[in-house]
Amino acid sequence: MADIIYDSIIIGAGPAGLAAALYNARDRLQTLVLEKFYPGGQIMNTDRIENYPGFDNISGADLIERMKKQAETFGAQFKTGAEVLNMQRLNNGSIQVNCGKENFIARSVILACGSDYRKLGVPGEAEFRNAGVSYCGICDAPFFKGKKVVAVGGGNTAVEEALHVAKFAAEITLVHRRQEFRATKVLVEELMQKVNAPNANVKLKLDSVVTAIEGDKKVEKVRIKNVKTSDEEILPCDGVFIFVGTVPNTAFLKGFVDLTDAGFVKCEVGFLRTKVPGVFVAGDCRIAAAMQLATAVGDGVNAAMMTKQYLRDANWWNRPISDALMPGEW
Repeated sequence: MADIIYDSIIIGAGPAGLAAALYNARDRLQTLVLEKFYPGGQIMNTDRIENYPGFDNISGADLIERMKKQAETFGAQFKTGAEVLNMQRLNNGSIQVNCGKENFIARSVILACGSDYRKLGVPGEAEFRNAGVSYCGICDAPFFKGKKVVAVGGGNTAVEEALHVAKFAAEITLVHRRQEFRATKVLVEELMQKVNAPNANVKLKLDSVVTAIEGDKKVEKVRIKNVKTSDEEILPCDGVFIFVGTVPNTAFLKGFVDLTDAGFVKCEVGFLRTKVPGVFVAGDCRIAAAMQLATAVGDGVNAAMMTKQYLRDANWWNRPISDALMPGEW
């Protein structure tokens, strides 16, 4: 049994977890952050962030370093290389977090384990990450202003992001493995309007898959293959946007909290409460997340604020959402 009972354990040291750690520690809660690898999560792979308020341009690594130091200033503790294997709620209401050789106990937990972009798994994809390969159109579209790009995917996110990228790129070719898109009808209609418009800068390659991304130090072309005819084609381009979904890092939570079929944590999106009293969720691993840096940080703050309320009054957990439960009424 653990010797220390923390007020709050935060699982994951990405932007959501770091924001939660700052708020919890600043409220003088004894806070421990458990991170499987190293702080930062996906944002560490981003060389240039231009859509985070207050910074014209900052790298993911620099931002994470600042966030971690700020949380540490108020007393937050960090343990890296701590992979959470499973969790359980004890009879006294505390939460036990099992990291293999070590167990930790807390009065509350914030799940901020994040998600990973689903990869194509083709040659060149990993090599050209940050050299032309992107997984976020909203984040990176301005870097491709006036350039020729390829996008991959056929769902709502793929169509929405491709339309956004089209506002900046000179030309975008959307590659989809089927003849029909999985996206909602209204989005497909908007896409086709762009495709069929005079002097359209949006093109389609249907029934096709990307087989390789190639270039010399940066993306210069992609190879695609028609899944019906097996014909191959080379598309010259300056960048590749991959929109084939995300994979939440939640496998260890199965059987503890409720998950969707895709693995996202089900929660009450107002207060971020899961089905387990004392366990909150924040960031990209939850349902209905916007998958943006700024919203992940906001989630972390929200979860920390709600943690404070739960620790004040455990009965708060079972009360329905109302104005009286908001911070302004505390």
